[in-house]
Amino acid sequence: MQVQVVSQQIKDTANIAVRLYYLDWLRVLATLGVFLFHVSNVFNGAGFEVANAESSDVILAFQAFFFPWGMPLFFLVAGAGSWFALRRRTAGQFTRERTFRVLVPFFTGTILLGPIQLYLSWSHRSASGAFGGTFVQFVAERLAYPFPKILAAVGYHMWFLGFLFFYSLLALPLFVWLKSKTGRRVISRLAGLGERRGGILLFVLPLAAVRLGLQPFFPTLQSWAEFFYLGSFFVLGYLLYSDERFSLAVRRDWPIMVAVGSVALLVGAAISIATGDLDIEAAPSTLLGFAWWALFVICGWCWTAFVLSLAMRYLDRDSKVLRNGQTASLPFFVVHQPVILAIAYFVVQWDAGVLTKLVILVLSALAVSLGLYQFVISRVGLLRAMFGMKTPAKPLIAEPQEGLAVGGAGTLSSS
Repeated sequence: MQVQVVSQQIKDTANIAVRLYYLDWLRVLATLGVFLFHVSNVFNGAGFEVANAESSDVILAFQAFFFPWGMPLFFLVAGAGSWFALRRRTAGQFTRERTFRVLVPFFTGTILLGPIQLYLSWSHRSASGAFGGTFVQFVAERLAYPFPKILAAVGYHMWFLGFLFFYSLLALPLFVWLKSKTGRRVISRLAGLGERRGGILLFVLPLAAVRLGLQPFFPTLQSWAEFFYLGSFFVLGYLLYSDERFSLAVRRDWPIMVAVGSVALLVGAAISIATGDLDIEAAPSTLLGFAWWALFVICGWCWTAFVLSLAMRYLDRDSKVLRNGQTASLPFFVVHQPVILAIAYFVVQWDAGVLTKLVILVLSALAVSLGLYQFVISRVGLLRAMFGMKTPAKPLIAEPQEGLAVGGAGTLSSS
């Protein structure tokens, strides 16, 4: 009996100390990916807040590949972080942490930086003739948007943190229930599906039900269809790490996921090219329209799972770059888009090619955003709190590192 107790203690200690560094890497790389996506928006011809007169089809095609799975991956990793966070925290502690680490920076970015983005957007659109009203009228038009789209209309990129905070609160009762005996039995049955090759593809079904069921009624971006669709990835992220069989299935079935995801991507692209006028913010009303959104969901889940499997294989290692990236990711995320818009406001007026403008915008916006973090935010205690950073303290082995998907990658564990 004594040997068994000691053995269990050693096992528990090992489980606490071993981190899944690939989840940390995914958070850092996803933050960088969002930055590059927002920079490229200036040149995609889709009417970004500050848009270049000359657009690029190459950039638009690049975005079309990442669009179905970029944000789903972000929210899936955030859901995984919630599972690890709730291993060490009560529901009350979890809620308080999300308030300080997610809600506070959301208000910081929306209240302090949102007006800057509103003004830059209005000024650029007024100069280009896209909007003919006053700044007050422009703001009033944005404030008239319904929830949850108003989070993006006023806070711009801060909608991600707004969604994440609401997901954390709304899903918390479910997460707590899943930790009960009944909940664990449900998880075990679901995990059993992953033991069969290709079984992980079945997660497409609930995702498709949510998207196809709500898209006809809430077709615009950041509306209720997208809110619940991305929230489903948040819940899936929690589930994937509640039983090790899910992770094993993701690692094992990557060839199936990339094959199915590639077919969905190519067929979806063919439909878009064939129709020529497919509007992602228009309500689907034909069989072809619903088929396109079904392919969008398949592409989103398959590529998300495939990228997760790649990270499992090649990114599960610690480094100084990772630790610095984890610390910087949240404040960098908050400041990056206002910086992009401020610099792009002048860059788009230059007489230069798209590639030249793109390179200059990427390098300058990256330097300014990192500079604001390194030389301003990280050095002022009040700003650290406002941007969701932890106050300096002696690190603990079991504590997660700071990151945008709050809660940390956590530790390796089996259910």
